[in-house]
Amino acid sequence: MSKKRKVEVFVAGCPLCDETVNLVKELSCQCCDVTVYNLREKGMDKAKKYGVNSVPTVVVNGKILDCCVKGKPTADDLKAAGIGTPI
Repeated sequence: MSKKRKVEVFVAGCPLCDETVNLVKELSCQCCDVTVYNLREKGMDKAKKYGVNSVPTVVVNGKILDCCVKGKPTADDLKAAGIGTPI
Protein backbone atom coordinates (compact mmCIF):
# COMPACT_ATOMS: atom_id res chain seq x y z
CA MET A 1 0.00 0.00 0.00
CA SER A 2 1.41 3.38 -0.94
CA LYS A 3 1.81 6.28 1.45
CA LYS A 4 -0.35 9.33 1.08
CA ARG A 5 0.19 12.91 2.14
CA LYS A 6 -2.58 13.86 4.57
CA VAL A 7 -3.95 17.30 3.67
CA GLU A 8 -6.59 18.86 5.91
CA VAL A 9 -8.27 22.16 5.09
CA PHE A 10 -10.12 24.05 7.82
CA VAL A 11 -12.73 26.52 6.58
CA ALA A 12 -15.89 28.35 7.67
CA GLY A 13 -17.71 28.92 4.40
CA CYS A 14 -16.19 32.28 3.49
CA PRO A 15 -15.12 33.27 -0.05
CA LEU A 16 -11.40 33.08 0.87
CA CYS A 17 -12.00 29.61 2.28
CA ASP A 18 -13.72 28.51 -0.94
CA GLU A 19 -10.75 29.79 -2.97
CA THR A 20 -8.34 27.81 -0.80
CA VAL A 21 -10.38 24.59 -1.03
CA ASN A 22 -10.56 24.92 -4.81
CA LEU A 23 -6.82 25.59 -5.03
CA VAL A 24 -5.93 22.59 -2.85
CA LYS A 25 -8.20 20.33 -4.90
CA GLU A 26 -6.81 21.71 -8.17
CA LEU A 27 -3.18 21.12 -7.12
CA SER A 28 -3.55 17.82 -5.30
CA CYS A 29 -2.48 14.55 -6.87
CA GLN A 30 -3.09 10.87 -6.20
CA CYS A 31 -0.60 11.04 -3.33
CA CYS A 32 -2.75 13.61 -1.49
CA ASP A 33 -5.56 12.51 0.80
CA VAL A 34 -7.58 15.75 1.12
CA THR A 35 -10.18 16.31 3.85
CA VAL A 36 -12.10 19.57 4.21
CA TYR A 37 -13.53 20.53 7.59
CA ASN A 38 -16.19 23.23 7.60
CA LEU A 39 -15.87 24.35 11.22
CA ARG A 40 -19.51 25.40 11.23
CA GLU A 41 -20.39 21.71 10.92
CA LYS A 42 -17.49 19.50 12.09
CA GLY A 43 -13.80 19.36 12.92
CA MET A 44 -13.63 21.84 15.80
CA ASP A 45 -11.87 19.38 18.13
CA LYS A 46 -9.29 18.58 15.45
CA ALA A 47 -8.79 22.29 14.76
CA LYS A 48 -8.16 22.94 18.45
CA LYS A 49 -5.70 20.04 18.59
CA TYR A 50 -3.66 21.57 15.76
CA GLY A 51 -3.96 25.11 17.12
CA VAL A 52 -5.96 26.51 14.19
CA ASN A 53 -6.69 30.16 15.02
CA SER A 54 -8.03 31.41 11.70
CA VAL A 55 -9.50 30.17 8.46
CA PRO A 56 -8.64 29.12 5.89
CA THR A 57 -5.91 26.93 7.36
CA VAL A 58 -4.16 24.05 5.61
CA VAL A 59 -2.51 21.26 7.60
CA VAL A 60 -0.16 18.81 5.88
CA ASN A 61 0.77 15.63 7.72
CA GLY A 62 -0.28 17.14 11.05
CA LYS A 63 1.53 20.49 10.70
CA ILE A 64 -0.07 23.86 9.98
CA LEU A 65 1.58 25.46 6.97
CA ASP A 66 3.54 28.56 7.99
CA CYS A 67 1.77 30.59 5.31
CA CYS A 68 -1.58 29.99 7.02
CA VAL A 69 -0.42 31.80 10.14
CA LYS A 70 -0.01 34.99 8.07
CA GLY A 71 -2.99 34.68 5.73
CA LYS A 72 -4.46 32.48 3.05
CA PRO A 73 -2.03 30.17 1.24
CA THR A 74 -0.98 30.69 -2.35
CA ALA A 75 -0.38 28.03 -4.99
CA ASP A 76 3.37 28.43 -4.41
CA ASP A 77 2.90 27.88 -0.66
CA LEU A 78 0.92 24.70 -1.26
CA LYS A 79 3.40 23.38 -3.81
CA ALA A 80 6.28 24.09 -1.41
CA ALA A 81 4.45 21.95 1.18
CA GLY A 82 4.41 19.08 -1.33
CA ILE A 83 0.80 19.27 -2.42
CA GLY A 84 0.62 17.88 -5.94
CA THR A 85 4.04 16.23 -5.77
CA PRO A 86 4.18 12.43 -5.84
CA ILE A 87 5.68 10.80 -2.77
